[in-house]
Amino acid sequence: MSTTPPTSGATLPDGPAPTAGGPRLPDSGGTFGWLRELGPRGRRAFAGAFGGYALDSYDYFTLPLSMVALAAYFGLNSGQTGLITTVTLVVSAVGGAVAGVIADRIGRVRALMITVLTYAVFTVACGFAPTYETLLVFRALQGLGFGGEWAIGAILVAEYASAKNRGRTLGAVQSSWAVGWALAAIVYTLVFQFVDADLAWRVMFWTGALPALLVVWLRRRVQDAPRVAQERESSARTGSFTAIFKPGLLRTTLFAVLLSTGVQGGYYTLATWVPTYLKDDRGLTVVGTGGYLSFLISGAFLGYLTGGYLTDRLGRKRNIVLFAVLSAASILAYTNIPDGANGLLLVLGFPLGFCMSAIFSGFGSFLSELYPTAVRGTGQGFTYNTGRAIGAVFPTLVGFLADSWGVGGALVFGAIGYGLAVIALLGLPETRGKELL
Repeated sequence: MSTTPPTSGATLPDGPAPTAGGPRLPDSGGTFGWLRELGPRGRRAFAGAFGGYALDSYDYFTLPLSMVALAAYFGLNSGQTGLITTVTLVVSAVGGAVAGVIADRIGRVRALMITVLTYAVFTVACGFAPTYETLLVFRALQGLGFGGEWAIGAILVAEYASAKNRGRTLGAVQSSWAVGWALAAIVYTLVFQFVDADLAWRVMFWTGALPALLVVWLRRRVQDAPRVAQERESSARTGSFTAIFKPGLLRTTLFAVLLSTGVQGGYYTLATWVPTYLKDDRGLTVVGTGGYLSFLISGAFLGYLTGGYLTDRLGRKRNIVLFAVLSAASILAYTNIPDGANGLLLVLGFPLGFCMSAIFSGFGSFLSELYPTAVRGTGQGFTYNTGRAIGAVFPTLVGFLADSWGVGGALVFGAIGYGLAVIALLGLPETRGKELL
């Protein structure tokens, strides 16, 4: 691949430049110019991807938020509870890789519907688990759908977006993760206030049926970008695992996996263990935990939007380096606050959420731009989710070390993950301004 991608986004003298989703609208400027630029079809694709990822987030966070009650119900130690998260993320690598191939072969929207329905069904099933072992199986199967949804939704929107605004467009899609996280935190606070803990964790999982409603809307209203659909139908190389390991793409694939491993190892360490850290190490109540998480989630939402803007202004790689450093520093600060200084813990939750989310904003555009259309789903699905599976070791390490180090001390592994991400960028090209053809 060329390390100097062509710049794009300029309007030609005789009219707007074309994109994968049809003619590009003139740059209307303003805060939401990128959204108007997508056109009607692109905006529906954006809404579908936004909703799918928000509900994906909601279903994921039913576990971390319920972890203390769940561990008490089944009599689990920290290592066993961490294993539930790891199983989900490891299996998500398989689901994401397979979903990527399916997206290249049958289309982005159809594959998106399959992933959403899969994670919804098995999240609900978790609520009926009679044993710890059964819960592990259901959570693993939930990971099959969880793994593919983001990669496919990101590609769907990326192929409608212009090169000029792709970063902020995909950053806005990423922000839906914070929306789903916030919804899960609100439901958690209400359910655990009014329902006994032995039943409340099951109720949390049962509410994971919500995403199934989105599938009906996707089926009726959302379509793949027209030129991309034509490319898929005419290409003989769609959906090939071997293609992303051939000499022209092998280096990209290996370093993209390392990048995903570092960023997601850091992120899921925090996402999995911060609720437990707040309750066990800091002694907060259910309502208190929800209040502290609100600062973390608010920071995350703004971080996604800001990171999306900066990834277009600074470039994909500089944005990742900036927020990898800031995320690592935020983790160390957050987990070394003295006892009795919970007010400072509240304040630092905002920059922690902001930094660890802003680093994700460039992922949708960056990974999409690293691969050609015929194997874009395969490449993005494989690299993102393989990185997620390897990064899943981090929450497990925290779980096994929590008994001796404390959860706060073990969270240092999140900072190590961000260091790996910076190293990975040495082997990847800058792709800002690249058209998806």
